[in-house]
Amino acid sequence: MRKILIVGAGHAGLHLAHGLLTEGYDVTVITGQSSMEIRTGKPSISQFTFPTALNYERQHDLDLWSALSPQIREHRVHLYPGGQQPVLTFKGATGTDNDYIVAVDRRVKMADWLEYFEDRGGKVVIHGVTVTDLDYFSRMFELIIVAVGHGELGQLFDYDNSRFSGARARSIAQAQVYDVWPDEDGEENIGWAASAADAGNIMFIPVLAQDGPCHNLLLVDKRGGPMDAWPDRPGSEEQLRRMKDLLRQYAPDYFERVKDAVLVDGHRSTLIEELTPQVRNPVGVLPSGGHVLGMADVVVTMDPYVGQSWNNSTRCAKAYLESILERGDRPFDEEFLVQTFDRFWEFGLHNQTWAEMNSTLWDAGDLAPFFYELIDGAKTYPEVADRWIRGWDYPPDYANWLLDPDLAGEYLAEVRAKHGD
Repeated sequence: MRKILIVGAGHAGLHLAHGLLTEGYDVTVITGQSSMEIRTGKPSISQFTFPTALNYERQHDLDLWSALSPQIREHRVHLYPGGQQPVLTFKGATGTDNDYIVAVDRRVKMADWLEYFEDRGGKVVIHGVTVTDLDYFSRMFELIIVAVGHGELGQLFDYDNSRFSGARARSIAQAQVYDVWPDEDGEENIGWAASAADAGNIMFIPVLAQDGPCHNLLLVDKRGGPMDAWPDRPGSEEQLRRMKDLLRQYAPDYFERVKDAVLVDGHRSTLIEELTPQVRNPVGVLPSGGHVLGMADVVVTMDPYVGQSWNNSTRCAKAYLESILERGDRPFDEEFLVQTFDRFWEFGLHNQTWAEMNSTLWDAGDLAPFFYELIDGAKTYPEVADRWIRGWDYPPDYANWLLDPDLAGEYLAEVRAKHGD
């Protein structure tokens, strides 16, 4: 039985740990926090679990919350060009048939997964880890996967500008709230997303938090921009007040929905954070010359606005699990580590390209002409809007139409012809 150590009890690490345990591997997870500390700790940026990722979770009996969580079956997009220009909006389905998206507070999901892993016979060690510790562990385990990237361990993985060079510092503010007004169609379990040319990006979604369903409001802007309004790190109530003021000015449709909103649980309901989307070299070298493999957010840090972090994590865990299973009894050498990451990067590259498009949407001062045509197509033809929204589940599809002016024109022409227009 091959022995594998996973450092970190995050989304990718625990998903992989459960998969390996199912396949009969000797798996140890080492984490600096117990499940209770995770459950009662600070909030993290809320993320989506898309239909494909949900199905992957169900393969390992890891979808523990769909019956309790708001099920997001539609998403509405707003684009605010600024000035006197009208808002552009369309709505699309999140999946086909009975598919849906869920968003679960990380504290709930990770604490439950960690406890479930131990209940299934997985080994859990609650302890901080240094690079020196990893050197020692490398003599005990055949493979070490690092799934936590802060502090000393993150320095094992150098930035890799050859894979991604669009890094931009982002300022983030988040609040979990009650007393939200419904969507204009009377729907509460609908996702909203916006991009405002004069300010930044907004995500407003129903989530399952520790005390039950609520809404999560996320503001993301370039550092130093209008939505970077938190240098003094205000208290929770003041943060929510400023968030409402920003929405009143830059995204009035969102303000109307949250104007009476209140925090779920004081300071445990809000988050202020800064991060820079980056891609790193996936193989870290230990002082002794041994190697460790980074995964998910450790080596591919996503722009939070696109809600793709958990999609990335799930796809990464799946790719790593498949590579490990196919390796059989052969050694986990450096070539294997690089090839394992490359297997995931086939998806991650498209995800990062999609995030980059959203980050630079207004850099030229206005949208590209073909993009206005796509928005008009999404407003006119439900199949265009549905394909746009469902692409969040599988961003590689955007390369076939959304990201290329010529392909976009060809696709719209096909849709119009099909409808006789």
